[in-house]
Amino acid sequence: MLGIIVTTLFISLLANIVLKKFDLPTIIGYIVTGTIISYLFDLHVVNNDELKEIAEFGIVFLMFTIGLEFSVKNLREMKYEVFVVGSTQILLTTFILFLLAFYLFSLDRYSALIIAMAVAMSSTAIVLKTFNETGEINKQYGKNALGILIMQDIAVIPILIIIGVLSSPESNLGSIVLGVVAGIFILLAVLYVVGKYLLEPFFTEIVKSRSDELFIGSILFLAIGASYGAHMLGFSYSLGAFVTGMLIAETKYKHQAEADLVPFRDLLLGVFFITVGMQIKFDVLFAYAHLILFLLIAIMAIKFSIIFLITRASEMNNRRTSIKTAFSLIQIGEFALAILELARAHSLVQPPYAQVMIITIVLSMISTPFILKNLSKLADKLIKQDIDEEEVLPYSTPLNNHVVVLGYGEFGQSVVEKLKSDGEFYIVIENNPDRFYLAQKNREPVIYGNAANREILKKAFIGSAKRVIIAIDNAKKLHLVCQIMQKVVHNDKVIIKVHSIKEKKVLNDMGFVNIIVENEETSKEILNYMQEGFSFDFQ
Repeated sequence: MLGIIVTTLFISLLANIVLKKFDLPTIIGYIVTGTIISYLFDLHVVNNDELKEIAEFGIVFLMFTIGLEFSVKNLREMKYEVFVVGSTQILLTTFILFLLAFYLFSLDRYSALIIAMAVAMSSTAIVLKTFNETGEINKQYGKNALGILIMQDIAVIPILIIIGVLSSPESNLGSIVLGVVAGIFILLAVLYVVGKYLLEPFFTEIVKSRSDELFIGSILFLAIGASYGAHMLGFSYSLGAFVTGMLIAETKYKHQAEADLVPFRDLLLGVFFITVGMQIKFDVLFAYAHLILFLLIAIMAIKFSIIFLITRASEMNNRRTSIKTAFSLIQIGEFALAILELARAHSLVQPPYAQVMIITIVLSMISTPFILKNLSKLADKLIKQDIDEEEVLPYSTPLNNHVVVLGYGEFGQSVVEKLKSDGEFYIVIENNPDRFYLAQKNREPVIYGNAANREILKKAFIGSAKRVIIAIDNAKKLHLVCQIMQKVVHNDKVIIKVHSIKEKKVLNDMGFVNIIVENEETSKEILNYMQEGFSFDFQ
């Protein structure tokens, strides 16, 4: 077993290093790894219930982080893109593909419905990651894509419930519906009680312990415990995780919770996609190559047409914007793999069809980075237009040209007071509970979290900040934060307060230039007093 684990890690690292040179997502590397080790060690994930259980928690943690990011305020601002465009895309795509699967390919109605719903999904991971890196998320076609993807993420929940209902051995449809309604009622009741009365005091006590291990353990307990609770009520593990994420999103600890869970999510998602790769069989690929190619082209063409027509119906989108939006979302996403895997586990989709669809999905995802990098060229092929109207953006980055203050100790408080008096906009990051509560009491814009965590820094939009002031007293933590700073922001933007010349020299060697030495400044102040004629009585 240890040999299999070591080999898997080596192959996944090697595969992803090669794929990254071509800007391909790590998802593909994990799937390739799974395919290779399945042939090397003659593994069959279908017969390994333990591995499937572990792999499923990759999706559980993914849904948990989606719940953390779920914001009613954001949905209100993008209600047209999310609820109108997004819902129409999902329903129309599912309806058309269901008819084709049912009548053209003669699939049974359950298989046709599940495959159609899965194919309607696009890749949130690939599209948003790429658009965030290129800044295209702030363009109109990026906004359209974001709205549709948010609705797709929300739609995963009812899709999983539908699969659960279809797989139920209960023959009485009324009993199934009654059970679902009862389960939803219990879930909402638990949501209200826990969210209103228990969660905040629970986290307050955990944070008072000042133990990172306890905080991470509490997050894992809540995510896994809620998943198990939802499963006991007849729902999917993922639904429980999503609800828990929404609960924690209403607390002040959401950013730190997300930052701490990301490594577990990414690791277990890797395991999930490795298990997907273990199901790919080359004999199926070669036997159905013509069908896979046909499906790939047909699905992309159908999704492109639907998304183009829906977005073009809005006055906000010209033809070029609609074309770019459609090209951005023609792939089939990672949630489709999760949906098909869950459906296959409940015998709702037969293995040959699942195999064909998995390979089709993987090929569509492989093509996505190349498509996203060439959106303008692809749009030029379909429409000639000298003025790129969608480049005029009605949508901007939430925070820009602000100051980020790391630490709310005595120095940090002095800095904040000065920034406030100068009319500067700033954000404070602090993970000491006492100082965090003090900042809240003073009505400061403060984020609870560890400044040495890159995910927390992203929440403060540190990449678009004009200055970062590090006001941390702990020398060890200060050095760690400075190492992180080198990776996320230019050294010239960073201002650091240290206690000694020795600490300054260390930071100078790292490339930082804006360093204030506390002892040095105190000495200067004393000399200034002496030069102005003040005397000191040492008696």
